[in-house]
Amino acid sequence: MPDRITFANKLLAASKKRSSLLCVGLDPDPERLPVADMLDFNRAIIDATCDLVCAYKPNLAFYEAQGAAGLALLQKTIEYIPEDIPVIGDAKRGDIGNTARAYAHALFSVCAFDAVTVNPYLGHDSIEPFAAYQDRGVFLLCRTSNSGAGDFQELQLASGLSLYEVVAQKASLWNTSGNIGLVVGATCPAALKRVRSLCPEMLLLIPGTGAQGGGLAEAVLQGTDSLGEKAVFSVSRQVLYASAGKDFARAAHREAEKILHQIRTYQEKKRDGWR
Repeated sequence: MPDRITFANKLLAASKKRSSLLCVGLDPDPERLPVADMLDFNRAIIDATCDLVCAYKPNLAFYEAQGAAGLALLQKTIEYIPEDIPVIGDAKRGDIGNTARAYAHALFSVCAFDAVTVNPYLGHDSIEPFAAYQDRGVFLLCRTSNSGAGDFQELQLASGLSLYEVVAQKASLWNTSGNIGLVVGATCPAALKRVRSLCPEMLLLIPGTGAQGGGLAEAVLQGTDSLGEKAVFSVSRQVLYASAGKDFARAAHREAEKILHQIRTYQEKKRDGWR
């Protein structure tokens, strides 16, 4: 029996096939949908963008808020995504070891996500159950994109390092199977630069370049590795709600195509020595 495809390999293949580092977040907000059916909306967005993305990222909150019907919607959405495109479950889970094992089983074995986001602040025993799925990806929250991120993540410790820097260092130590990455927001370019310097080979999931206001050029410059790679740029609202009308899918395609073109342009500039 051939070895199972790892998340990293699946992501790399999807990225190379489409020449893309773009991830679209599938976060359907009932108050903003231009159609009545959430599944129809998700399917239309997937159809409109699947030639442009290297991954999709459903945020579980938007599905859990709909109860049992929302969880069924999540599963149908995952099943609709083309098999060669990895799916990142934006779950931000984090709990003690035995509970973390249940979360990991639910996300990887039941929902069949290729990767998930995990809160690292309970320490290694809360992360190990996820990392034990060596063919799946685990993105640890490091320096997030929200406005309150600095309340704790920027706190300076006795070592002189900020908390987010210690998270990055620990993640590097724990990454024995090569399946751990970090979530670092584009809204703080200095932190993004610092994390990349601490973890030069680690995969970074970078939200915050769209509705949250982070600059895409700076995010590509600071967040990609020396070859302009090993980063995934996640955009949700900017693509999903590019139009509130019946042309929402075409508008989503145009917006995703525009963002992808910008990413490619900045990648080339970095490879050419842009600083």
